Amino acid sequence: MEVKLVARTLELIELFAQARRPMPLTELAQGLGAPMSSCLALVRTLVARGYLYEVRRRGGYYPTAKLHALSVQINSGDPWLEQVRPELAALRDTSNETVMLGKIQDGAVVFVDVAESTQPVHYAARAGERRPLHTSAVAKAILARLPPAERDTALAAATYTRYTERTLISRDALLADVDRVQARGWASNVGESVADLTGLAVALDLGGEWYALCMAGPTPRVWGQHEKNVEFLVAAAELIRRARAG
Repeated sequence: MEVKLVARTLELIELFAQARRPMPLTELAQGLGAPMSSCLALVRTLVARGYLYEVRRRGGYYPTAKLHALSVQINSGDPWLEQVRPELAALRDTSNETVMLGKIQDGAVVFVDVAESTQPVHYAARAGERRPLHTSAVAKAILARLPPAERDTALAAATYTRYTERTLISRDALLADVDRVQARGWASNVGESVADLTGLAVALDLGGEWYALCMAGPTPRVWGQHEKNVEFLVAAAELIRRARAG
């Protein structure tokens, strides 16, 4: 259950990230779908706490560097991800595709960290983004490792919205694919969420918690050489396991 004020504050930050320019109060209220009075109270609070500033009178508001500074401090204090990031970056450089570390949480897949490809045409993802379970290679890789009771719990909130003609739109279809993943050791999403997009994933047991390492990009590149890409994923996953164990 979302806390409305917290959700609106986060939406405000995301709005600035999308626009990347100062915005007046009226535009912020429209972007949030919030009453002017509520938006004004939120903006004034963030200004008072040093997170926003008015660029000039009636010139709109924009975040200060405080938010970035706090984010850097938080990131630098996460020793677990600091161990993983070099391997994500190395896998990205080896494959030249976007790679993600993800897990199942609250009925969806969440990307814990992302190393984005530098190719002109690539899969764009951001840390913290959530994806539906039934179209995610990350979810399939993890579900294949869970015992039946935990798998049922993970899928309790799953919906089976159709996104393309290849989308798995039933629990039975998804579980049949998960069985195939269990047999071969890696998962795929070939055009199930977005046409011409492929994701490949392998599961990672990190301290008793299941994660998955995933690579995604245009189908001709990622699926066209999927055997080699799976080898890249398996090798990177093993390096992450060793770094974690050490």
